[in-house]
Amino acid sequence: MMQDFIADLIACLRFFSRLPLGPGDGAMPDFRSAARALPLAGAIIGGCGAAALLGARALGLAPPIAATLAVAALLLAAGALHEDGLADLADGFGGGATRERKLEIMRDSRLGSYGASALILALLLRVLAVATLAGRGAGLAALALIAAGAVSRAAGLFPLFLLTPARADGAGAAARAPSPATMRMALQLAAALALAPVIAGVSLKSALVAFIGAQIAGIAVARLAERQIGGYTGDVLGAAQQAAEIVALLALSSA
Repeated sequence: MMQDFIADLIACLRFFSRLPLGPGDGAMPDFRSAARALPLAGAIIGGCGAAALLGARALGLAPPIAATLAVAALLLAAGALHEDGLADLADGFGGGATRERKLEIMRDSRLGSYGASALILALLLRVLAVATLAGRGAGLAALALIAAGAVSRAAGLFPLFLLTPARADGAGAAARAPSPATMRMALQLAAALALAPVIAGVSLKSALVAFIGAQIAGIAVARLAERQIGGYTGDVLGAAQQAAEIVALLALSSA
């Protein structure tokens, strides 16, 4: 079972990150089982941001600069995959009058005003939250990035788990929904990883709020997509992860 889990973890990292893990076919993981490893993959990606932050603070850089570099490292590690989904969703939901027009805009590679605004706000919130955490301690901020990476990846599964594809083609339609057992395992692993900041002094209550808030954010994006386009797309999954990560970081930074 451990070998199967490691294989699922590597499949998730190959698809969701730019980390050098050797040759792969670039295929989407089979989320029916592989989703159980996604929170740990998210924690590893979050660890890239944590390493950048710790390095910046060790060099004497101020918390806001260290936080900016940490978020930049997250973007590089994940190839800005989820940010792209957030921008496309904002453009489509904000600029389309009908379901068909929303889906058409979401498929357009050009960035519109709604998408640009959503990206700017999302990046600002993440940088400011991480800077607040870094001001309280570099170790705390690093563990928060790891925890947020984990809980947000679990939350990002909710549109896939709760909805049907909004279109017959595309990355979203090709994804297979996690089974209830797999989803339960993913949430349990995410909940365990959410406790990491407790080591650095975050209260157990704040860690639980961050975990629960992130999952609520993922569900909220799923329900919004259901109303707007009748289902999910790959962009919806990315937007759900981004919303969940922001909520988790804000919850941890407000402690």
